[in-house]
Amino acid sequence: MATRRELIEAVATRYRAADRAGKKEILDEFAKVTGFHRKHAIRVLKKSPKQESRHPRQRSRVYDEAVREALTIVWEAADRICGKRLREVIAGLVEAMERHGHLQLDAEVRERLLSMSAATMDRLLQTVRERGREGRRRSGISTPLRKRIAVRTFGDWNDPPPGYFEMDMVAHCGKSTAGSHVHSLVLTDIATGWTEAVAMIVREQALVIESAEDVRRRLPFGMRGLDVDNDSAFINETLVGYSQDKKLELTRCRAYKKNDQAWVEQKNGAVVRRMVGYGRLEGTAATAVLNQLFAAARFYVNYFQPSFKLLSKTREGAKVTKKYHPPATPCERLLAREDVSDECKEQLRRTLASLDPVQLLREIREAQRMLAQLEVGVASTAVPAAQQLNGFVASLSTAWRDGEVRPTHRKRAHGPRTWRTRKDPFENVWPLVEQWLNEEPDANAKDLFLRLQASTSQAFQPGQLRTLQRRVRQWRSEIARRLVLGVEQQSERDAACSMVAGADCSTDCSRGGER
Repeated sequence: MATRRELIEAVATRYRAADRAGKKEILDEFAKVTGFHRKHAIRVLKKSPKQESRHPRQRSRVYDEAVREALTIVWEAADRICGKRLREVIAGLVEAMERHGHLQLDAEVRERLLSMSAATMDRLLQTVRERGREGRRRSGISTPLRKRIAVRTFGDWNDPPPGYFEMDMVAHCGKSTAGSHVHSLVLTDIATGWTEAVAMIVREQALVIESAEDVRRRLPFGMRGLDVDNDSAFINETLVGYSQDKKLELTRCRAYKKNDQAWVEQKNGAVVRRMVGYGRLEGTAATAVLNQLFAAARFYVNYFQPSFKLLSKTREGAKVTKKYHPPATPCERLLAREDVSDECKEQLRRTLASLDPVQLLREIREAQRMLAQLEVGVASTAVPAAQQLNGFVASLSTAWRDGEVRPTHRKRAHGPRTWRTRKDPFENVWPLVEQWLNEEPDANAKDLFLRLQASTSQAFQPGQLRTLQRRVRQWRSEIARRLVLGVEQQSERDAACSMVAGADCSTDCSRGGER
Protein backbone atom coordinates (compact mmCIF):
# COMPACT_ATOMS: atom_id res chain seq x y z
CA MET A 1 0.00 0.00 0.00
CA ALA A 2 2.87 2.41 0.83
CA THR A 3 4.58 1.61 -2.51
CA ARG A 4 1.35 2.29 -4.42
CA ARG A 5 0.83 5.59 -2.60
CA GLU A 6 4.42 6.64 -3.38
CA LEU A 7 3.91 5.71 -7.04
CA ILE A 8 0.72 7.79 -7.22
CA GLU A 9 2.44 10.80 -5.64
CA ALA A 10 5.37 10.56 -8.06
CA VAL A 11 3.29 10.09 -11.22
CA ALA A 12 0.56 12.61 -10.26
CA THR A 13 3.03 15.50 -10.24
CA ARG A 14 4.22 14.69 -13.80
CA TYR A 15 0.63 14.01 -14.95
CA ARG A 16 -0.71 17.40 -13.81
CA ALA A 17 2.19 19.26 -15.45
CA ALA A 18 2.08 17.39 -18.80
CA ASP A 19 0.21 18.41 -21.95
CA ARG A 20 -2.60 16.40 -23.53
CA ALA A 21 -0.35 13.95 -25.40
CA GLY A 22 1.92 13.54 -22.39
CA LYS A 23 -1.02 12.85 -20.10
CA LYS A 24 -2.23 10.10 -22.47
CA GLU A 25 1.14 8.32 -22.40
CA ILE A 26 1.47 8.67 -18.60
CA LEU A 27 -2.09 7.42 -18.11
CA ASP A 28 -1.55 4.36 -20.35
CA GLU A 29 1.62 3.41 -18.48
CA PHE A 30 0.09 4.07 -15.03
CA ALA A 31 -3.05 2.00 -15.75
CA LYS A 32 -0.92 -0.89 -17.05
CA VAL A 33 1.33 -0.90 -13.96
CA THR A 34 -1.34 -0.48 -11.28
CA GLY A 35 -4.24 -2.31 -12.91
CA PHE A 36 -6.57 0.62 -12.19
CA HIS A 37 -9.57 1.28 -14.40
CA ARG A 38 -8.76 4.18 -16.71
CA LYS A 39 -11.43 6.48 -15.24
CA HIS A 40 -10.33 5.67 -11.70
CA ALA A 41 -6.71 6.35 -12.65
CA ILE A 42 -7.68 9.79 -13.99
CA ARG A 43 -9.45 10.67 -10.71
CA VAL A 44 -6.48 9.46 -8.63
CA LEU A 45 -3.89 11.41 -10.62
CA LYS A 46 -5.96 14.61 -10.72
CA LYS A 47 -6.47 14.69 -6.96
CA SER A 48 -4.20 17.18 -5.21
CA PRO A 49 -2.54 16.51 -1.82
CA LYS A 50 -4.72 19.23 -0.27
CA GLN A 51 -7.87 17.48 -1.47
CA GLU A 52 -6.67 14.19 0.03
CA SER A 53 -6.16 15.73 3.48
CA ARG A 54 -9.37 17.73 3.44
CA HIS A 55 -12.24 16.39 5.53
CA PRO A 56 -15.30 15.34 3.51
CA ARG A 57 -17.90 18.07 3.35
CA GLN A 58 -20.82 17.31 5.61
CA ARG A 59 -24.13 17.21 3.84
CA SER A 60 -26.78 19.53 5.27
CA ARG A 61 -29.93 17.79 6.41
CA VAL A 62 -33.17 18.62 4.62
CA TYR A 63 -35.28 17.62 7.60
CA ASP A 64 -33.61 18.99 10.71
CA GLU A 65 -34.48 18.50 14.36
CA ALA A 66 -37.30 21.06 14.26
CA VAL A 67 -39.06 19.21 11.42
CA ARG A 68 -38.57 15.89 13.21
CA GLU A 69 -40.01 17.40 16.40
CA ALA A 70 -43.05 18.77 14.55
CA LEU A 71 -43.59 15.44 12.79
CA THR A 72 -43.48 13.57 16.10
CA ILE A 73 -46.11 15.88 17.61
CA VAL A 74 -48.43 15.56 14.62
CA TRP A 75 -47.91 11.77 14.52
CA GLU A 76 -48.83 11.53 18.20
CA ALA A 77 -51.88 13.77 17.61
CA ALA A 78 -52.89 11.41 14.78
CA ASP A 79 -52.73 8.47 17.24
CA ARG A 80 -49.55 6.98 15.73
CA ILE A 81 -50.87 6.02 12.29
CA CYS A 82 -48.59 4.88 9.46
CA GLY A 83 -46.82 7.26 7.08
CA LYS A 84 -49.13 6.63 4.12
CA ARG A 85 -52.22 7.50 6.15
CA LEU A 86 -50.50 10.40 7.92
CA ARG A 87 -49.40 11.91 4.59
CA GLU A 88 -53.03 12.21 3.46
CA VAL A 89 -54.29 13.91 6.62
CA ILE A 90 -51.30 15.94 7.79
CA ALA A 91 -52.29 19.20 6.05
CA GLY A 92 -55.72 19.28 7.67
CA LEU A 93 -54.39 18.12 11.01
CA VAL A 94 -51.69 20.80 11.14
CA GLU A 95 -54.21 23.45 10.12
CA ALA A 96 -56.62 22.34 12.87
CA MET A 97 -53.87 22.27 15.52
CA GLU A 98 -52.69 25.74 14.51
CA ARG A 99 -56.26 27.05 14.48
CA HIS A 100 -56.77 25.87 18.05
CA GLY A 101 -53.39 27.21 19.21
CA HIS A 102 -51.61 23.88 19.76
CA LEU A 103 -48.87 24.50 17.17
CA GLN A 104 -46.85 27.57 16.22
CA LEU A 105 -44.78 26.32 13.30
CA ASP A 106 -42.06 28.37 11.68
CA ALA A 107 -42.85 28.98 7.98
CA GLU A 108 -39.88 26.94 6.76
CA VAL A 109 -40.60 24.07 9.17
CA ARG A 110 -44.25 24.01 8.10
CA GLU A 111 -43.33 23.93 4.40
CA ARG A 112 -40.90 21.04 4.86
CA LEU A 113 -43.35 19.14 7.05
CA LEU A 114 -46.18 19.36 4.53
CA SER A 115 -43.90 18.44 1.59
CA MET A 116 -42.54 15.32 3.28
CA SER A 117 -43.25 11.97 1.61
CA ALA A 118 -44.84 9.02 3.38
CA ALA A 119 -41.61 6.99 3.17
CA THR A 120 -39.62 9.82 4.77
CA MET A 121 -42.19 10.08 7.58
CA ASP A 122 -41.81 6.38 8.32
CA ARG A 123 -38.02 6.68 8.22
CA LEU A 124 -37.89 9.65 10.60
CA LEU A 125 -40.38 8.00 12.96
CA GLN A 126 -38.65 4.61 12.91
CA THR A 127 -36.82 5.13 16.20
CA VAL A 128 -39.93 6.17 18.13
CA ARG A 129 -42.38 3.49 17.07
CA GLU A 130 -43.63 0.72 19.32
CA ARG A 131 -45.65 -2.12 17.93
CA GLY A 132 -47.77 -4.85 19.40
CA ARG A 133 -50.87 -6.70 18.43
CA GLU A 134 -53.03 -9.53 19.57
CA GLY A 135 -56.67 -10.41 19.13
CA ARG A 136 -59.39 -12.96 19.56
CA ARG A 137 -63.02 -13.23 18.65
CA ARG A 138 -65.82 -15.68 19.28
CA SER A 139 -67.74 -17.36 16.51
CA GLY A 140 -71.50 -17.31 16.40
CA ILE A 141 -73.96 -20.18 16.59
CA SER A 142 -76.68 -21.41 14.27
CA THR A 143 -80.44 -20.95 14.67
CA PRO A 144 -83.39 -21.89 12.41
CA LEU A 145 -84.20 -18.20 11.99
CA ARG A 146 -81.18 -17.88 9.69
CA LYS A 147 -83.22 -19.23 6.78
CA ARG A 148 -85.39 -16.09 6.82
CA ILE A 149 -82.36 -13.80 6.51
CA ALA A 150 -80.57 -13.54 3.16
CA VAL A 151 -76.86 -14.35 2.97
CA ARG A 152 -74.48 -11.67 1.67
CA THR A 153 -70.83 -12.48 0.99
CA PHE A 154 -67.80 -10.23 0.62
CA GLY A 155 -68.16 -10.07 -3.17
CA ASP A 156 -71.89 -9.20 -3.16
CA TRP A 157 -71.62 -5.54 -2.11
CA ASN A 158 -70.60 -3.99 -5.48
CA ASP A 159 -69.86 -0.51 -4.12
CA PRO A 160 -73.15 0.30 -2.33
CA PRO A 161 -74.18 3.87 -1.39
CA PRO A 162 -73.49 5.09 2.17
CA GLY A 163 -75.81 3.64 4.77
CA TYR A 164 -75.17 -0.11 4.56
CA PHE A 165 -73.47 -1.16 7.80
CA GLU A 166 -71.76 -4.32 8.96
CA MET A 167 -72.48 -4.93 12.65
CA ASP A 168 -70.43 -7.02 15.04
CA MET A 169 -69.71 -7.38 18.74
CA VAL A 170 -66.39 -7.23 20.64
CA ALA A 171 -66.18 -8.94 24.03
CA HIS A 172 -64.03 -7.27 26.71
CA CYS A 173 -63.59 -10.46 28.70
CA GLY A 174 -59.82 -10.56 29.22
CA LYS A 175 -58.42 -14.09 29.36
CA SER A 176 -61.66 -15.79 30.39
CA THR A 177 -65.19 -15.62 28.96
CA ALA A 178 -66.71 -16.74 32.25
CA GLY A 179 -69.15 -14.43 34.01
CA SER A 180 -70.66 -11.13 32.89
CA HIS A 181 -68.49 -8.59 31.08
CA VAL A 182 -68.84 -5.52 28.88
CA HIS A 183 -69.35 -5.81 25.11
CA SER A 184 -68.85 -3.23 22.36
CA LEU A 185 -71.33 -3.07 19.49
CA VAL A 186 -69.42 -1.91 16.38
CA LEU A 187 -71.01 -0.70 13.12
CA THR A 188 -68.96 0.10 10.00
CA ASP A 189 -70.28 1.64 6.79
CA ILE A 190 -69.21 -0.32 3.69
CA ALA A 191 -68.92 2.66 1.32
CA THR A 192 -66.99 5.12 3.51
CA GLY A 193 -65.59 3.23 6.50
CA TRP A 194 -67.59 5.40 8.93
CA THR A 195 -67.40 3.59 12.28
CA GLU A 196 -69.58 3.84 15.38
CA ALA A 197 -69.24 1.91 18.64
CA VAL A 198 -71.45 1.61 21.72
CA ALA A 199 -70.62 -0.12 25.02
CA MET A 200 -73.19 -2.57 26.44
CA ILE A 201 -73.07 -3.76 30.02
CA VAL A 202 -74.24 -7.24 28.98
CA ARG A 203 -74.72 -9.16 25.74
CA GLU A 204 -78.49 -9.00 25.28
CA GLN A 205 -80.67 -8.59 22.18
CA ALA A 206 -82.77 -5.74 23.60
CA LEU A 207 -79.60 -3.73 24.31
CA VAL A 208 -78.40 -4.46 20.77
CA ILE A 209 -81.57 -2.87 19.34
CA GLU A 210 -81.32 0.11 21.69
CA SER A 211 -77.65 0.66 20.81
CA ALA A 212 -78.26 0.32 17.07
CA GLU A 213 -81.08 2.87 17.27
CA ASP A 214 -78.84 5.26 19.19
CA VAL A 215 -76.25 5.00 16.41
CA ARG A 216 -78.90 5.47 13.70
CA ARG A 217 -80.17 8.70 15.29
CA ARG A 218 -76.76 10.36 15.52
CA LEU A 219 -75.50 9.44 12.05
CA PRO A 220 -75.06 12.39 9.65
CA PHE A 221 -76.51 10.22 6.85
CA GLY A 222 -79.33 7.69 6.73
CA MET A 223 -79.01 3.99 7.60
CA ARG A 224 -80.12 1.67 4.77
CA GLY A 225 -79.20 -1.82 5.91
CA LEU A 226 -77.49 -4.04 8.46
CA ASP A 227 -75.26 -7.04 7.82
CA VAL A 228 -74.63 -9.26 10.86
CA ASP A 229 -72.91 -12.50 11.73
CA ASN A 230 -74.63 -15.64 13.03
CA ASP A 231 -74.51 -14.67 16.71
CA SER A 232 -77.75 -15.38 18.57
CA ALA A 233 -77.71 -11.77 19.79
CA PHE A 234 -78.33 -10.76 16.14
CA ILE A 235 -80.25 -13.69 14.68
CA ASN A 236 -83.51 -13.24 16.61
CA GLU A 237 -87.06 -11.99 16.13
CA THR A 238 -86.27 -8.73 17.94
CA LEU A 239 -83.70 -7.59 15.37
CA VAL A 240 -85.82 -8.84 12.46
CA GLY A 241 -88.79 -6.83 13.74
CA TYR A 242 -86.65 -3.76 14.27
CA SER A 243 -85.31 -3.96 10.71
CA GLN A 244 -88.82 -4.22 9.31
CA ASP A 245 -90.08 -1.25 11.38
CA LYS A 246 -87.17 0.99 10.30
CA LYS A 247 -87.21 -0.35 6.70
CA LEU A 248 -83.65 -1.62 6.92
CA GLU A 249 -82.31 -4.39 4.71
CA LEU A 250 -81.13 -7.17 7.05
CA THR A 251 -78.56 -9.69 5.76
CA ARG A 252 -76.09 -12.09 7.34
CA CYS A 253 -72.71 -13.58 6.51
CA ARG A 254 -71.93 -17.25 6.06
CA ALA A 255 -71.12 -19.22 9.18
CA TYR A 256 -67.41 -19.39 10.02
CA LYS A 257 -66.52 -17.06 7.09
CA LYS A 258 -65.08 -13.99 8.80
CA ASN A 259 -63.96 -12.48 5.51
CA ASP A 260 -67.64 -11.87 4.64
CA GLN A 261 -67.51 -9.14 7.30
CA ALA A 262 -64.00 -7.92 6.49
CA TRP A 263 -64.80 -4.21 6.98
CA VAL A 264 -66.13 -4.42 10.53
CA GLU A 265 -63.60 -7.10 11.50
CA GLN A 266 -60.82 -4.71 10.51
CA LYS A 267 -62.34 -1.91 12.60
CA ASN A 268 -62.67 -4.27 15.56
CA GLY A 269 -58.89 -4.37 15.69
CA ALA A 270 -57.91 -0.95 14.31
CA VAL A 271 -60.39 1.05 16.41
CA VAL A 272 -61.83 -0.91 19.35
CA ARG A 273 -58.93 -3.17 20.30
CA ARG A 274 -56.38 -0.46 19.55
CA MET A 275 -58.10 1.98 21.90
CA VAL A 276 -59.57 -0.34 24.54
CA GLY A 277 -57.09 -3.22 24.57
CA TYR A 278 -57.73 -6.80 25.65
CA GLY A 279 -58.35 -6.41 29.37
CA ARG A 280 -61.47 -7.48 31.22
CA LEU A 281 -64.14 -4.80 31.81
CA GLU A 282 -67.30 -5.34 33.82
CA GLY A 283 -69.93 -3.29 35.64
CA THR A 284 -71.68 0.02 35.09
CA ALA A 285 -68.61 2.14 35.84
CA ALA A 286 -66.56 0.48 33.07
CA THR A 287 -69.51 0.74 30.66
CA ALA A 288 -69.89 4.47 31.34
CA VAL A 289 -66.17 5.16 30.85
CA LEU A 290 -66.09 3.06 27.68
CA ASN A 291 -69.02 5.03 26.24
CA GLN A 292 -67.15 8.22 27.16
CA LEU A 293 -64.18 6.91 25.17
CA PHE A 294 -66.35 6.04 22.16
CA ALA A 295 -68.01 9.49 22.25
CA ALA A 296 -64.65 11.14 21.57
CA ALA A 297 -63.37 8.36 19.32
CA ARG A 298 -66.28 8.61 16.84
CA PHE A 299 -65.27 12.18 15.94
CA TYR A 300 -61.54 11.49 16.04
CA VAL A 301 -61.69 8.35 13.88
CA ASN A 302 -64.28 9.52 11.36
CA TYR A 303 -62.93 13.05 10.84
CA PHE A 304 -59.16 12.78 11.42
CA GLN A 305 -58.09 9.15 10.86
CA PRO A 306 -57.56 8.22 7.19
CA SER A 307 -57.85 4.58 6.23
CA PHE A 308 -57.25 2.42 3.18
CA LYS A 309 -60.11 1.01 1.11
CA LEU A 310 -59.68 -2.01 -1.14
CA LEU A 311 -59.87 -1.19 -4.86
CA SER A 312 -59.29 -4.61 -6.38
CA LYS A 313 -58.03 -8.08 -5.52
CA THR A 314 -56.72 -10.51 -8.12
CA ARG A 315 -55.31 -14.01 -7.75
CA GLU A 316 -52.69 -15.61 -9.98
CA GLY A 317 -52.08 -19.11 -8.70
CA ALA A 318 -51.02 -18.79 -5.06
CA LYS A 319 -50.24 -15.07 -5.37
CA VAL A 320 -52.92 -12.54 -4.37
CA THR A 321 -52.46 -8.93 -5.51
CA LYS A 322 -54.39 -6.18 -3.74
CA LYS A 323 -54.70 -2.56 -4.80
CA TYR A 324 -56.09 0.21 -2.60
CA HIS A 325 -57.59 3.65 -3.02
CA PRO A 326 -55.48 6.52 -1.60
CA PRO A 327 -55.98 6.86 2.17
CA ALA A 328 -58.90 9.11 3.13
CA THR A 329 -61.03 9.77 6.19
CA PRO A 330 -64.69 8.65 6.21
CA CYS A 331 -65.67 12.32 6.24
CA GLU A 332 -63.63 12.98 3.08
CA ARG A 333 -65.20 9.99 1.34
CA LEU A 334 -68.69 11.27 2.16
CA LEU A 335 -67.84 14.74 0.87
CA ALA A 336 -66.49 13.26 -2.37
CA ARG A 337 -69.58 11.16 -3.15
CA GLU A 338 -72.29 12.47 -5.47
CA ASP A 339 -75.05 10.39 -3.86
CA VAL A 340 -74.72 12.31 -0.54
CA SER A 341 -77.05 15.29 -0.09
CA ASP A 342 -75.77 18.87 0.12
CA GLU A 343 -77.34 19.23 3.58
CA CYS A 344 -75.33 16.26 4.85
CA LYS A 345 -72.10 17.64 3.34
CA GLU A 346 -72.70 21.06 4.90
CA GLN A 347 -73.29 19.46 8.30
CA LEU A 348 -70.04 17.49 7.94
CA ARG A 349 -68.08 20.64 7.06
CA ARG A 350 -69.48 22.55 10.05
CA THR A 351 -68.66 19.70 12.40
CA LEU A 352 -65.14 19.32 11.00
CA ALA A 353 -64.42 23.05 11.43
CA SER A 354 -65.50 22.97 15.08
CA LEU A 355 -63.47 19.91 16.14
CA ASP A 356 -60.11 20.07 17.90
CA PRO A 357 -58.20 16.81 17.21
CA VAL A 358 -55.79 17.30 20.11
CA GLN A 359 -58.63 17.89 22.56
CA LEU A 360 -60.34 14.74 21.30
CA LEU A 361 -57.13 12.74 21.69
CA ARG A 362 -56.68 14.07 25.24
CA GLU A 363 -60.23 12.93 26.08
CA ILE A 364 -59.45 9.51 24.61
CA ARG A 365 -56.26 9.20 26.65
CA GLU A 366 -58.08 10.25 29.82
CA ALA A 367 -60.79 7.65 29.25
CA GLN A 368 -58.11 5.04 28.54
CA ARG A 369 -56.40 5.91 31.81
CA MET A 370 -59.66 5.43 33.71
CA LEU A 371 -60.29 2.09 31.95
CA ALA A 372 -56.78 0.92 32.87
CA GLN A 373 -57.50 1.71 36.53
CA LEU A 374 -60.82 -0.14 36.43
CA GLU A 375 -59.16 -3.11 34.78
CA VAL A 376 -56.72 -3.59 37.67
CA GLY A 377 -59.53 -3.17 40.20
CA VAL A 378 -59.02 0.32 41.62
CA ALA A 379 -61.82 0.70 44.18
CA SER A 380 -62.00 4.51 44.20
CA THR A 381 -64.94 5.86 42.18
CA ALA A 382 -63.65 9.45 42.22
CA VAL A 383 -62.44 10.60 38.80
CA PRO A 384 -59.13 12.54 39.01
CA ALA A 385 -58.88 15.90 37.31
CA ALA A 386 -58.07 15.62 33.61
CA GLN A 387 -54.65 16.60 32.39
CA GLN A 388 -54.48 20.22 31.29
CA LEU A 389 -54.58 20.63 27.52
CA ASN A 390 -51.42 22.72 27.36
CA GLY A 391 -49.47 20.11 29.26
CA PHE A 392 -50.85 17.38 27.02
CA VAL A 393 -49.76 19.27 23.89
CA ALA A 394 -46.30 19.82 25.33
CA SER A 395 -45.98 16.09 26.05
CA LEU A 396 -46.63 15.06 22.44
CA SER A 397 -43.03 15.69 21.39
CA THR A 398 -41.57 13.42 24.08
CA ALA A 399 -44.33 10.84 24.63
CA TRP A 400 -42.53 8.30 22.42
CA ARG A 401 -39.66 8.09 24.93
CA ASP A 402 -41.97 6.39 27.44
CA GLY A 403 -42.83 3.61 24.98
CA GLU A 404 -46.49 2.61 24.87
CA VAL A 405 -48.59 5.76 25.21
CA ARG A 406 -52.03 4.13 25.56
CA PRO A 407 -52.76 3.40 29.22
CA THR A 408 -54.94 0.42 28.25
CA HIS A 409 -51.91 -1.24 26.62
CA ARG A 410 -49.17 -0.05 28.95
CA LYS A 411 -47.27 -2.39 31.22
CA ARG A 412 -46.58 -1.36 34.77
CA ALA A 413 -43.20 0.39 34.78
CA HIS A 414 -40.89 1.85 37.39
CA GLY A 415 -40.49 5.61 37.66
CA PRO A 416 -37.57 7.31 35.88
CA ARG A 417 -34.30 7.86 37.73
CA THR A 418 -33.87 11.52 38.70
CA TRP A 419 -30.64 11.37 40.68
CA ARG A 420 -27.08 11.77 39.43
CA THR A 421 -24.47 9.06 39.91
CA ARG A 422 -21.44 11.12 38.79
CA LYS A 423 -20.55 14.76 38.47
CA ASP A 424 -21.39 16.37 35.13
CA PRO A 425 -18.00 16.63 33.30
CA PHE A 426 -19.26 19.46 31.04
CA GLU A 427 -20.85 21.62 33.72
CA ASN A 428 -18.09 24.26 33.68
CA VAL A 429 -17.55 24.38 29.91
CA TRP A 430 -21.16 24.08 28.74
CA PRO A 431 -21.64 27.89 28.34
CA LEU A 432 -18.68 27.85 25.95
CA VAL A 433 -20.18 24.92 24.02
CA GLU A 434 -23.52 26.75 23.78
CA GLN A 435 -21.72 29.79 22.39
CA TRP A 436 -20.10 27.63 19.70
CA LEU A 437 -23.45 26.01 18.89
CA ASN A 438 -25.15 29.38 18.54
CA GLU A 439 -22.42 30.46 16.12
CA GLU A 440 -22.43 27.14 14.21
CA PRO A 441 -25.75 25.28 14.78
CA ASP A 442 -24.69 22.40 12.49
CA ALA A 443 -21.42 21.77 14.32
CA ASN A 444 -20.57 18.12 14.94
CA ALA A 445 -20.35 16.96 18.57
CA LYS A 446 -17.06 15.23 17.86
CA ASP A 447 -15.53 18.44 16.49
CA LEU A 448 -16.77 20.31 19.57
CA PHE A 449 -15.19 17.66 21.79
CA LEU A 450 -11.82 18.06 20.03
CA ARG A 451 -12.06 21.85 20.34
CA LEU A 452 -12.72 21.50 24.07
CA GLN A 453 -9.68 19.29 24.48
CA ALA A 454 -7.54 21.81 22.58
CA SER A 455 -8.87 25.05 24.08
CA THR A 456 -9.43 24.15 27.74
CA SER A 457 -7.15 22.89 30.44
CA GLN A 458 -9.66 20.32 31.66
CA ALA A 459 -8.80 16.76 30.62
CA PHE A 460 -11.67 14.93 28.92
CA GLN A 461 -11.62 11.16 28.45
CA PRO A 462 -12.48 9.70 25.00
CA GLY A 463 -15.41 7.83 26.54
CA GLN A 464 -17.07 11.13 27.48
CA LEU A 465 -17.75 11.94 23.82
CA ARG A 466 -21.10 10.15 23.96
CA THR A 467 -22.15 12.26 26.93
CA LEU A 468 -21.40 15.42 24.94
CA GLN A 469 -23.29 14.02 21.95
CA ARG A 470 -26.38 13.55 24.11
CA ARG A 471 -26.03 17.05 25.57
CA VAL A 472 -25.80 18.54 22.04
CA ARG A 473 -28.78 16.50 20.88
CA GLN A 474 -30.79 17.69 23.88
CA TRP A 475 -29.84 21.30 23.05
CA ARG A 476 -31.03 20.88 19.45
CA SER A 477 -34.29 19.32 20.65
CA GLU A 478 -34.89 22.33 22.90
CA ILE A 479 -34.31 24.74 20.01
CA ALA A 480 -36.66 22.69 17.83
CA ARG A 481 -39.33 22.75 20.56
CA ARG A 482 -39.13 26.54 20.66
CA LEU A 483 -39.64 26.72 16.89
CA VAL A 484 -42.59 24.31 16.96
CA LEU A 485 -44.42 25.25 20.14
CA GLY A 486 -43.10 28.77 20.72
CA VAL A 487 -42.26 27.99 24.36
CA GLU A 488 -39.12 27.11 26.31
CA GLN A 489 -39.32 24.41 28.94
CA GLN A 490 -36.18 25.23 30.91
CA SER A 491 -36.94 23.04 33.91
CA GLU A 492 -37.67 20.03 31.75
CA ARG A 493 -34.46 20.54 29.80
CA ASP A 494 -32.33 20.88 32.94
CA ALA A 495 -33.89 17.77 34.47
CA ALA A 496 -33.38 15.76 31.28
CA CYS A 497 -29.78 16.96 30.91
CA SER A 498 -29.02 16.11 34.52
CA MET A 499 -30.48 12.65 34.17
CA VAL A 500 -28.75 11.98 30.83
CA ALA A 501 -25.38 13.28 32.02
CA GLY A 502 -25.56 11.35 35.27
CA ALA A 503 -26.54 8.12 33.53
CA ASP A 504 -24.05 8.39 30.71
CA CYS A 505 -20.95 9.23 32.71
CA SER A 506 -21.19 6.02 34.68
CA THR A 507 -21.43 3.92 31.53
CA ASP A 508 -19.37 5.82 28.98
CA CYS A 509 -16.29 6.24 31.14
CA SER A 510 -16.17 2.52 31.75
CA ARG A 511 -16.22 1.79 28.02
CA GLY A 512 -13.35 4.16 27.26
CA GLY A 513 -13.96 4.28 23.50
CA GLU A 514 -15.51 6.44 20.79
CA ARG A 515 -18.43 5.67 18.56
